[in-house]
Formats: sequence, structure tokens, C-alpha cells
Amino acid sequence: MSLLSKYKDVLLILFSTSLYFVFAYFLERTEFNKLLFLWFSLFGCFYLLIKSKNISTSTLIGLVILFRLIFLFAIPNLSQDFYRFIWDGRMILKGLNPYLSIPQSFIQQGIQPISEAYNLYNGMGEMNASHYTNYPPINQLCFLIAALFASKSVFGSIIILRIIIILADIGILYYGKKLLQILNLPVKNIFWYALNPFIIIEMTGNLHFEPVMLFFLICSLYQLNQQKWTFAAILLACSISVKLIPLLFLPLFYQWFIKKEQKWLIGIQKLSLFYIITLAALIISFLPFYSSEFIKNYSDSVGLWFKKFEFNASFYYIFREIGYLFRGWNEIEIIGKTTPFLTITFVLIVSFFRNNKSMIQLITALLFGLCFYYFTTTTVHPWYLATPLILSIFTKYRFPVIWSIVIIFSYQAYENNPWKENLWFVAIEYILLYGFLIYELRKKGPFIKLLNNQSSEL
Repeated sequence: MSLLSKYKDVLLILFSTSLYFVFAYFLERTEFNKLLFLWFSLFGCFYLLIKSKNISTSTLIGLVILFRLIFLFAIPNLSQDFYRFIWDGRMILKGLNPYLSIPQSFIQQGIQPISEAYNLYNGMGEMNASHYTNYPPINQLCFLIAALFASKSVFGSIIILRIIIILADIGILYYGKKLLQILNLPVKNIFWYALNPFIIIEMTGNLHFEPVMLFFLICSLYQLNQQKWTFAAILLACSISVKLIPLLFLPLFYQWFIKKEQKWLIGIQKLSLFYIITLAALIISFLPFYSSEFIKNYSDSVGLWFKKFEFNASFYYIFREIGYLFRGWNEIEIIGKTTPFLTITFVLIVSFFRNNKSMIQLITALLFGLCFYYFTTTTVHPWYLATPLILSIFTKYRFPVIWSIVIIFSYQAYENNPWKENLWFVAIEYILLYGFLIYELRKKGPFIKLLNNQSSEL
């Protein structure tokens, strides 16, 4: 055995550690070529570590924590959203409702409602500062925790926010492993999420709070599988109160309750109570911020994602070009309003006509319901992929892993100042993604099985 083969895993760990360190402390978002080199090198190491037969599960868990701790003292370099997180948290600490004002209005009047207001305003950027916050209450609670421990230090706030995200990922690791064991799936599947460079960089590195949402979601699915559906409903509400996206999943629980019960009426009663508890807990989380002005501001802010924002879209860009061709202008307001209805229709079809009685079947339905939305929406930021990625480890599909690799092409837009997308890079991303998705669907069953109520594995 050669020296290289003998110490291959050690070398991979050392090389990965070095790459993460460079990524965390010596990379600018505009350095696209350097970003690509680091990204694909890390994914190469990740794949070899996952596939190694000589690395124990405990060692992989250690690497999950080690690679995240490398970013502990780093300033996020691929996203500036964290400045708004800090702003919102400090507003709450001052007794101000973050949903009722925009940072820009204070700065234009020369008012500093919180410490380091000008620095935070400049950091978050004009677009973020000119819109009302759309982060739900439990997410705001995380921001408040950062403000409690570091009310006058951006750097201190970053560390607190990062610790929260790391703890959430550790929770996902714990409950994800337990759910995999119960479902008789390989426990190592959890590392397709936990050791994935995309997750480490986008979540821990860039301070996106999907892991907190996913912690509650995975806990909810675990409790649901244990038949503790009341607790599962509360946990699902907590997940929605971090990020709204799990709202999309609610119809997909229909068959879990209805078809698992011999008596249809009992299933309906349980399903109704599940929905009532979920929505009631969600509403309670919003109550501290409630006002008529809050409802208007929040709905307007969420609506922007369907009527104004465009980034890294898939089919929407094709529809947009058709609109330019035949109408001469951008049809985003029409298309943006249409795609949610398409998604709801797809989700309802899968909910009522596909067999979703087992946990694996249910999670697969969640995966494809969410991905359909991402395939048709106007905006797909990289961190959105954390949810399909974690869901995929409980299924036989791995196309979200491929997507987590090729999503890096979307960052080419930031090579330009001001940022501008090169649609060839977007095309490469989606051609590779859809190519692998079609391959998996053909290999593991035709797409129609998604709607086939006789399917036993999907």
C-alpha cells in the first residue's frame, strides 16, 4: 500500500480544512474563478470522504462540527443579509416592532434607532433597507438573542447567530439519524446534508437560517412517525415561524391521516386537529407583533417575491423571454401570480391522488412538491436548496445533491458591479440539474409514479 493510499483520508481532511479556511477568510464574492476552484475542490473532497470505507461515523460527526467551527469568526462573504438580521434583533431589543418600519426611513431622517445603525444600513444594501422585513417571529427571536448578547458589536452578533445555526445543524444531525434508523435507511445518508460544502458555506458561513427551520421540520416528521401528531403540529408551526416555506407542505399530510385510519371520520378529525393546532401555534407566534399595519407591510413584503424579484430562475426565465417576444415587456407580475397557483395545483394532485401513507412516501411528496415550486418560481437563491437537500436523504433521489453543486453558477452574477446574471451560467446549472433528474426518474421509475397510488417506494 502506497503512502498516499494509507493516509488518503487524513490528507482529504487536511486539504478540506485548508480550503474552508481560505473560503472563510480570504475570498471576496466578486472572485468568481477562485470561488469555483474552492467550491468544486471541496465537493471533490466531500464525495471521497463520504464514500470512504475507513472513516467511522463518529469521525464524520467530528468533521461536521470542525468544518463549521472554522467559520466561527469569519464575516459572511457571499451574502449581506445578516446586517438586516442584526438590525431587526436590535430593533426588538429597543422595544420597536421591526415589521412597522424600514431602515431607509430612519437613515433618511438622520435618526439612529439602534447602535451602529449607519454601518448596518450600508452593509445590508439599499434594496434590503428599502423593504419591510419578511422574517417570521421565531427567526426574529434568533436575531433578538444575538442583540441580547452583542447589542453594540456586529462581530459579536455574527458569532452568536452562527452558534445558533451550528446548534440547529447538530440537532438535525441527531434527529435526522434517528429518523433514518427508524425508516431502515443508511445512517450515513445524513452526511449528504451535514457534510455538504453547500450547507456548511451557505448556512454556517453566510448565516442563513434554514437549519433552524429544518431542525423543527425534521423533529416534526420524527414525532409524526412516532404517532405524536399533536407535538408534531406544534413543531411544524415553529418551522413555519422561522421560514414560511413549510406552509406549502400542509396539504400533503392528507393521506397520512386519512388513509392510515380504518375509519374515514377519525382520520378527518385528526387531520383537522393537526391543521388547527399548527395554524393556532403559528398565529400565536405572530401575536406579539400584530397590528393592522403589520399585516399590510408583511403581505406587501412577501408579495415582492412574486411580483418584483428575479434571480436564478428556471422556467420563469423562459416564460419571461416569451413575454418579451410577444408583448415587448417583462410579464413578471402576471407570471409571478400564476406560478403559485400552478404549484398549489400540483401539490393538491400529489396530496389526493398519490400514495403518501408511509413516511418515505410522504417525504418524497414533500420533496417534489417543493421542487416544483422552485422550478417555476421567479427567484431561487442558493440557500433555498437546503430544504430539498435534507428531504432527499430520506428518499431514493439525489438530484438535490447535484443541484447543491451546480448552484454555485448563480454566483457569477456577483462578479459584475452592479450584479448582473449571465443566463448561460443559469442555463448550465439547470441543464445539468434536469439532466440528472430525468436520469433518476427513468432509472427509478417513470415520472407518472409520482401520481400513481399503487407506488410503494416513491
